[in-house]
Amino acid sequence: MLSSLPSIVGFVRPDIDWHAVAPELTLLGVGAVVTLLDIVLLERGRAYTSALAGIGLLVALIPIVTLAAAGDTREMFGGAFVVDDFALILKAMFIVVAYIVVLLSTNYIAEGDYWENEYYGLLLASVMGMVLMASARDLVTIFVALELLSIPAYLMAAWRKADPKSNEAGLKYYLMGVFASAIMLYGMSLLFGLAGDTRLSEIAATVAEEGSNPVVILGIIFVIVGFAFKVSGFPFHTWAPDTYEGAPTPVTAFLAVASKAAGFVALMQLVHAGFPDAQDIYQPLLWILAVGSMTAGNLIALRQENIVRLMAYSGVSQAGFMLAPLAVAGDIGGEALSAVITYVLIYAAMNLGAFAVIIAVARRTASGEIRSYAGLFKYAPGMTILMTIFLFSLAGIPPLGGWFAKFAVFRAVVEADTGWGYSLAAIAAVNSVIALFYYAKVARMMWFEDVPEEADTTSLSVPPSLVAALGLTAAATLLFGIYPAVITHFTDGTLIALTP
Repeated sequence: MLSSLPSIVGFVRPDIDWHAVAPELTLLGVGAVVTLLDIVLLERGRAYTSALAGIGLLVALIPIVTLAAAGDTREMFGGAFVVDDFALILKAMFIVVAYIVVLLSTNYIAEGDYWENEYYGLLLASVMGMVLMASARDLVTIFVALELLSIPAYLMAAWRKADPKSNEAGLKYYLMGVFASAIMLYGMSLLFGLAGDTRLSEIAATVAEEGSNPVVILGIIFVIVGFAFKVSGFPFHTWAPDTYEGAPTPVTAFLAVASKAAGFVALMQLVHAGFPDAQDIYQPLLWILAVGSMTAGNLIALRQENIVRLMAYSGVSQAGFMLAPLAVAGDIGGEALSAVITYVLIYAAMNLGAFAVIIAVARRTASGEIRSYAGLFKYAPGMTILMTIFLFSLAGIPPLGGWFAKFAVFRAVVEADTGWGYSLAAIAAVNSVIALFYYAKVARMMWFEDVPEEADTTSLSVPPSLVAALGLTAAATLLFGIYPAVITHFTDGTLIALTP
């Protein structure tokens, strides 16, 4: 009995590469400090929590940089946790996005008289789940990361407790999230039952061996459908408009960018590392999701009168563009990863920037209606120019970053040299034109419409934290479009090798 003790201890406490898990541990430590500050200082701690959360996120970038400088792939827990180039670029993106969300939240949360300390603790917990997701190569790890990022997000969506719309947003997001998790878990259980292992490498071997086994087909379909809810792909997007409109706007920005990106990270891992030989199963499903999301999102967005709901349906359409390279991943390999990651990174910059302008304008108009942007150029020319940059970037107009994001997708699907790819390219081109109509509608309202008589036309005051967020996102949007090599240096398909 005693002789078996070392092996048991070795199993329970495996050797841990502390450098590899340093980003997650840093976020955990900062979250614990924020919680402790709340317990000790109570109301007095509000003055420090946003700054502490922001500094903690920047500190979490340091081990990511040192891991990238080391240049080696690190594995732990039998391959369930992997730190490679793919993981590092996405970890960095999640942390930078979270930092910008902190900038968006600083004045919004404080001026709204909401509980501030708990907000930043939940935000850090959700980001930790996203950072963990980037390294997950195992079904259990993927699910744990997904729930860690989702549960705090449910609470953040319902943060305005006295607002019925915010309560509705949190409830709808929670119910649809639980439903999606149940579907996804059922698919994972089928795959585990066949493979006898939760690691993606072992599941890939089983899927290749079993071929068209109905259990494999059902398992893959259920897992992909579960994540389609998370990325708000059509027709599983129904929670997004109400949740985006009812949640606090910084939370909406967080869900629209970071949470969506985490879902795509999981899909990339599953398609490339878990189902590489199941192209005939996932390709038709992802093709339908991509086409449906692009088309339905754009057509419904045309009829929206609320700017946040318009951005929600825009996000559904953008999800379709991100799904397109995955639909032909079996034909182009690493180029699909490169295209999706490029799109996600550029989308994060331009979408966060658009939400930063929405927050700044709402401070004056107290409205989310598109008509409240009428004549904005006459009293807030800076906000008008920035919003035009972000909207036209989302539409894919050169030389803004969005054009290169869409170019990366078009190049990927055309390089597949199949009917699936060419049809996706044609449908995406048509949808790019449709999207320009509703983005231009907002721009026309800002530049050419008259200011309502009752509107306050004094100079718009913007807090320093919002100015910083706008500066960072605008600079990134312009830089990625004018000099794409800045981003392709990190997202090239030959450099990002997803380690199964």
